[in-house]
Amino acid sequence: MKPSHARVLLTGATGGIGQATARALMRAGASLLLVGRSEGALDEMSRQLTAAGASASRVRWIAADLTQARDVQRLVIEAARLDCNVVIHGAGLPAFGAFQTLPAADIRSVLQTNLEVPVLLTQALLPRLLTLPQAQIVCVGSALGRMGLPGFSVYSASKFGLLGFAEALRRELADTTVRVQYIGPRTTRTRFNAPAVTAYNRATGTSADTPEFVANAIVQLLTDGTAERFLGFPERLAVRLNALAPAWFDRVFRKHAAHLRNSQNPTPTAPSTPLARH
Repeated sequence: MKPSHARVLLTGATGGIGQATARALMRAGASLLLVGRSEGALDEMSRQLTAAGASASRVRWIAADLTQARDVQRLVIEAARLDCNVVIHGAGLPAFGAFQTLPAADIRSVLQTNLEVPVLLTQALLPRLLTLPQAQIVCVGSALGRMGLPGFSVYSASKFGLLGFAEALRRELADTTVRVQYIGPRTTRTRFNAPAVTAYNRATGTSADTPEFVANAIVQLLTDGTAERFLGFPERLAVRLNALAPAWFDRVFRKHAAHLRNSQNPTPTAPSTPLARH
């Protein structure tokens, strides 16, 4: 789809990748319905986009908690009113640390936000999308949605699930006008990453991309219609090899596990701490 024909519902719009994606889509000519939890952040973002040259008619926003059915229904109504023909599932929560240290409440929140929310929102939006001449659903996942790393067990579980959902739904809708796509960035330099993740990446030699790089890749994915794309080298190669020889990769990631053991106390943590969003 040409971005100039796209009317995009973008969740996670106030996060690092979300903001960069909104700017990239706007430059490419798309219209936007920005979705996040904070009215103030959404309003400020809308003002910034219009100050950068976007017409006010091309930027709308709605504050919504997508874990709440009432807010999902409000969003479905607004998306229909604005005739949105593209959905980009960008909202997400991180989870990093030795598995036994992760609070149960955080595990539930990550699985709900990263997997349940995009699945249920897609189901709510799909009846109208199927009536359109052309529509696209883009799931913003992760390289960790095809390659599990020590320290990212729960996050990987959510993104593996999202990849499986996108793949199955893409095949289910193959004879319709709705195209389902998945993009898997590697580590991205945003506030999504806690200091412990930055230290882990440094110790294991993991490279990172800018949110602008990821945003441009999302616009390209929307334009060329590719079903699935992973970003970064060697991650693009690694996800393929991992699928072919996962046991061999168990050895590759021993240094990651060693760093995790040496840097964290493997005893359950106490109360849940707030989680940054995409």
